[in-house]
Amino acid sequence: MSEPTPGSEPHAQGDPKLSDDVHPAEPSRGERVSRREESAASRGEGAEGEEPIRRRADRHKNRKHPWLRRGGIALAAGLAVMLVLSVAAYVKLTGNIKRLDLGEALGVRPTPHATTDKNTKLTPLNILVMGSDTRSGVVGDTNTSDARSDTNLVVHLSADRKSAVVVSIPRDSMVKAPNCKDKNSTVETGTIRQWNANYTEGGPACTIRALEGNTGLYIDHAVVIDFRGFQQMVDALGGVTVCTPEPISDEKAHLELPAGKTKVNGKQALGYVRVRYTVGDGSDLGRINRQQAFMSSIVQEATKSSLLLRPDRLFRFLDAATKSMSADEGLDPGRMKDIAESIRRIGMDQIRFVTVPTRPYSGDPNRVEWTESADLLWEALREDKPLPGQKPPPGTKPTPTPSPTTSQPLTVSPGVIQVRVTNDSGVSGLARQAAGALEVQGFRIQSYVNGEGNPTKGVVIRHGRGMEEAARTVAAAFPKAQVREDTLLGSTIEVSLGMGAANVVEVPNRLGTTPLPKPSITATPPPTSTETIAARAANQDICS
Repeated sequence: MSEPTPGSEPHAQGDPKLSDDVHPAEPSRGERVSRREESAASRGEGAEGEEPIRRRADRHKNRKHPWLRRGGIALAAGLAVMLVLSVAAYVKLTGNIKRLDLGEALGVRPTPHATTDKNTKLTPLNILVMGSDTRSGVVGDTNTSDARSDTNLVVHLSADRKSAVVVSIPRDSMVKAPNCKDKNSTVETGTIRQWNANYTEGGPACTIRALEGNTGLYIDHAVVIDFRGFQQMVDALGGVTVCTPEPISDEKAHLELPAGKTKVNGKQALGYVRVRYTVGDGSDLGRINRQQAFMSSIVQEATKSSLLLRPDRLFRFLDAATKSMSADEGLDPGRMKDIAESIRRIGMDQIRFVTVPTRPYSGDPNRVEWTESADLLWEALREDKPLPGQKPPPGTKPTPTPSPTTSQPLTVSPGVIQVRVTNDSGVSGLARQAAGALEVQGFRIQSYVNGEGNPTKGVVIRHGRGMEEAARTVAAAFPKAQVREDTLLGSTIEVSLGMGAANVVEVPNRLGTTPLPKPSITATPPPTSTETIAARAANQDICS
């Protein structure tokens, strides 16, 4: 006897209509439903209080389809693989970066001036990028005789992350510099030497000290790029387009290029940014112009190729970049990622390349010195303001810049601080007025005098070794004051009042309650500059 088919009743024994040799016709759907209902009724199912018969769709309602389960497993596995690869990539990139052991080699440093942006909650960021041509590898803060750095760039990111400025420092600049072997030496007590000698004599640390000492600009991070890895970065981008108004044939740079636009590979790109004597006037300033056009092209290429949206190409680029990079301890891939995320919305028209304004050096026409316009450039970066002659990005709102010295509690009482005030503004009586406002708060005034020479700008506070905290207390009385160390000074804090110097304000830890005298003299503000510092936007035609 055959087994009953699913959904049917067993055959009745001896039924003449259903013999083993006869196959009945397939019942209709209605008949099958009717039979199931009859069968259920005979079993007592479907009665009141009993679970009703469930349709097939209902029976599978709460059970996931096998393909969905497999898809979920695949997705989880994919995410796990991505996580592992991400960690591996992070470890790989982190391991690529060599570290600059700056330690305490930077000595006394300037105080950041600009404030945190209320929307981004970020502060301005200044990164010094140094190109290294040494054959023995990148140096830290030690003396290496064959170490060279002819390319120095200061990258300034605004606090609102709406703009970026890249400043090129000419290698032939003659500026004051500290003694690289003495970390307590400053530019005030140093000598004048060619800019790239700072790196040769003391590596990144001495270069940072010279930059901060001459500009008052606080450097947040330092990076050294080995030119031997530079060409790999270009190759990772798939090449970069350059434009030259005349053919280039330079044996020393191993470079042959026709006039006009050419897409170059890494080896050619390295020769292009190095070439000097056979192109244009052969000057370092001419080479800087070509390097800025090249950097513009890199920005355009990275944007055009959607580098950030191609993980494979992005990793190749970052792998090449980090292999040729030495950086301070705080600049790891995680920090670099945060910086990259913060600037991703900066438009190419708000990325500007500028060169420190210079003129021929009086002592050697083959060298240059910074002009007064350079002070305007560094001031704009210190205070996180648009470059002279440049408009702020759309939607930018000016924010006040309070004194940077009051962000942390003052630790030295005015009652133990000796102060000497010098009037360098050209306005009679200014030093006496400031001395009186300081004395009311408990400061011990040693003297107040008129300065000699040309008027200066703003307020500069100088102090001797070990007097940093006392100088901070004095600086709290002068909004936007610059604080500098002068190793020739003893325990007395010197205050120089220049054009536009702010009047004295109350310090948080003042002594006594006598109100400050109402000022009757105001320092003449410095003349408003109508000068424009030439800048190249990243979206500018590379042939211009």
